[in-house]
Amino acid sequence: MSDRIPVDCVYIAACATDARYTRICVASIRYFYPDLPVRLLVSGNLQPGLAEELRQYWAVGIADLPGKGEYGWGFVKLEPLFGRRGEKFLVLDSDTVLTGPVLNAWNDSRASFLVDDEEQSEADTIRLYYDWEKVRKVDPGALPPRFVFNSGQWFGTAGVLTRADFWPWVEWTIPRKTLPPGHFMNGEQGVLNYVLNRKVALQELHVERRRIMRWPAHSMVGLDAETVASRTATARIVHWAGLKKARVSDMAGGDLLAFFEKLYYERLPAGAARRFFAKYRDLVSYYAVSTRARMKLASRKLALLLGGAASA
Repeated sequence: MSDRIPVDCVYIAACATDARYTRICVASIRYFYPDLPVRLLVSGNLQPGLAEELRQYWAVGIADLPGKGEYGWGFVKLEPLFGRRGEKFLVLDSDTVLTGPVLNAWNDSRASFLVDDEEQSEADTIRLYYDWEKVRKVDPGALPPRFVFNSGQWFGTAGVLTRADFWPWVEWTIPRKTLPPGHFMNGEQGVLNYVLNRKVALQELHVERRRIMRWPAHSMVGLDAETVASRTATARIVHWAGLKKARVSDMAGGDLLAFFEKLYYERLPAGAARRFFAKYRDLVSYYAVSTRARMKLASRKLALLLGGAASA
């Protein structure tokens, strides 16, 4: 296998509420790839001071995007597709870490895209990705998906797809939205899966699938701070999708998060003090976000109840 790094850039989707995980993710990338270009895909705002902190101490930049503002859930992760033609990239959610030189998985592949080799039931495919039978009512050529993958980690090549390939499913406004409503799930995840599946079915695209992701709720066997520190861990991208808690110590695989967080702050002046205060800042932020989410859900339920009562 070649030692050449097959990726030109790693992109991390970032926003203000994920600042703690963005720092941890960056530290994990730099642990294995000290000089690889890393850029943030910013949707909305970042935590004040984070961009400068990452630039100064971790050589991380901000991706130049065509629009500013809130892109909507996950949609900013589509933007590398439309960058400099031929650029090879890895897209990550902030709540991920590398446990080894996972970029090597793409070294011997000629595919334009590499995604996790995921297995899902038909019901979960509809719940997490898209309902192909609904889509078929708009696109008669729609077929059952040959594969599905979580879009928190995927390899791609810029210039292979265009915005037109997402027509008429994506409205390229700020924020982005998918059309028709209810056909594609989880922000950009469902529609990206559909477009890649459609291109593969038409033999216009090659998408390779390999085991590159580990979800802590399934297992963390062989992936812990000790094996990563000794560089004996299997090279994977660990993704805490839907698993974040107020304290990382309460999370499956929390020792990995703590390991890379400690490494992150060791590079900063007064790092121990910064980390101490950051824990409380992030704890307050977590509960504030959780409270807003619960209030929003309660408001929707109340509106539905009131609407039902009014029509009775």
